[in-house]
Amino acid sequence: MDKKIVCWWSGGITSAVACKKAIELFGLDSCRFIMMDTGNEDDDTYRFKADCERLYGKEIEVIRNEKYNSIQEVWIQAKSLNVAHGAICSSELKREVRKKWQKENTYDYQVFGFDIDEPKRAKALKLNYPDSKPIFPLLMFAFSKKDCIKMMVDIGIEPPRTYKLGFSNNNCFKTGCVQGGIGYWQKMQTDFPEKFEAMAQMEHRLTDLKGEPVTISKDQGKDGGLVFLMPHPSYPLMKDLSMMKGRQPEPLLECNGICGTNDLIINP
Repeated sequence: MDKKIVCWWSGGITSAVACKKAIELFGLDSCRFIMMDTGNEDDDTYRFKADCERLYGKEIEVIRNEKYNSIQEVWIQAKSLNVAHGAICSSELKREVRKKWQKENTYDYQVFGFDIDEPKRAKALKLNYPDSKPIFPLLMFAFSKKDCIKMMVDIGIEPPRTYKLGFSNNNCFKTGCVQGGIGYWQKMQTDFPEKFEAMAQMEHRLTDLKGEPVTISKDQGKDGGLVFLMPHPSYPLMKDLSMMKGRQPEPLLECNGICGTNDLIINP
């Protein structure tokens, strides 16, 4: 009996390979490929999408949250960027979109691109969202992100350019990822100063609207505290990125429809 398999294609390398593995497991006719488009993806993501469609032999459908015209609109309406339970843009432009799709469609399984380094995310998803009926082909085949990149290169498909640029995911590169962390934004300041400047100004704008600090980053060190990208004149005692020791960008999670720091928490 044929299965209905929805494969979430996020634009990242791991979800792309998970989709290919789903074809091997269930057959092309059983698989439906869907991208939740934030409208904030790097242009090269759509080149990669077209390459994957040719590889799979099937269209990657696109769905989005039609309530918003831009990711900036999400931030401004919520007066928020990145908080303890995740980023507001991830919630509104991916998680809620996926949950709405799930209510309106039937499926036997949903495929997510969690790799061999993300078993805790997979376990949390399985326990916290059992109705999603998740399966994880990359865990089944013990694939790492490096394995995924090598596989795509070996079959002649160029990975998204962000990996070559030294970033470890391909999320929301048009503005930069609000969950990127201090090392990510230090690199962004050096390599893409215009993106850094725009995000720093967004922090300041939201801070002024909310009447309290709104930042992307938090110092995970001993003293802790929020960290502005650039000093805010109304909060001269708060840390900013120039005060932080240089860090390498840490590995980021691919944003795939259930993304955020709370993905790692197993609810009681």
